[in-house]
Amino acid sequence: MVKKPIGASLYVPSTHQDLTEIANGRKLPQLRSVIFCTEDAVAERDLSYAMFNLSMTLENMVAPVKLDRFVRVRSPEVMERVLAMRGSEKLTGFVIPKTTHQNFDRYFRQVKNTDHLLMPTLETVEVFDDAEMRLLLKGFCAPGVVGRIHALRIGGNDLLSLLSIRRPRNMTIYRTPLGPVIARLVTTFQPYGLRLTSPVFEHLDVPEILAQEVIEDLAYGLVGKTAIHPIQVGLIEQHYRVRSSDVAIARKIMDEDSPAVFKMGNSMCEVATHRKWAQAVIEQASHFGTDRLEDAMTQQVEMLSHSGNE
Repeated sequence: MVKKPIGASLYVPSTHQDLTEIANGRKLPQLRSVIFCTEDAVAERDLSYAMFNLSMTLENMVAPVKLDRFVRVRSPEVMERVLAMRGSEKLTGFVIPKTTHQNFDRYFRQVKNTDHLLMPTLETVEVFDDAEMRLLLKGFCAPGVVGRIHALRIGGNDLLSLLSIRRPRNMTIYRTPLGPVIARLVTTFQPYGLRLTSPVFEHLDVPEILAQEVIEDLAYGLVGKTAIHPIQVGLIEQHYRVRSSDVAIARKIMDEDSPAVFKMGNSMCEVATHRKWAQAVIEQASHFGTDRLEDAMTQQVEMLSHSGNE
């Protein structure tokens, strides 16, 4: 089964005054995924209010809604408190901070008998250790666990902090030391059906760099990106639109009557190796639509190419 794309997930501190309005889709109705944060976005002194505010929101949340609603817990103890709140069953699931193979089971045991999904965050020093990531992979792939993992989140700022680096505002994360790390995480987890999402882009005044980074996220096979402000959501998700020409190719690949290998759109298409890509493209287009502007530009390039060959 192909999981639905995630797109932009907006982090919202659990202290936010409009938490209930956001949770019920009345404020920021364009959101597909929201994460109510009780961890880094909440100071220790504000945690009590954050938990109270979250409890009021859960109690007054409507269900069902199209919006995926997650809580980023601060610790296993905070997860236990959230699960005890009235209305917690209406949550889609939880984001687990600083996930390692040593602490994952403490979180998973609490939701084992619920319907909640999990998004573990890879943001500790263990991420740089191949052996540690293989141990984590083994835990994620255990029976009864793998189907509960919605996606793995890459905590870019925490990982850069471990290297005493802050993300530059004039380049994408793929031009920092995390570029190879992200590539390795993709090749470690994604072959086993564990999807990954991209880190936040913390600078709000360089949307062109954010746009370039989203393009690179998609090239790496990442299925979502964390947004830190509502103005980033539309910019991120416009790049999730699929060219209608790619949708046509994907449908041809999925057609049982198609030959094993065929040419379409000036590219070789091989059913056996491109089938997973085709499934993902069709699913992505069903959620985010197609990019007509890019289609028009492609047609112009093809016309120029043909005229040059005459």
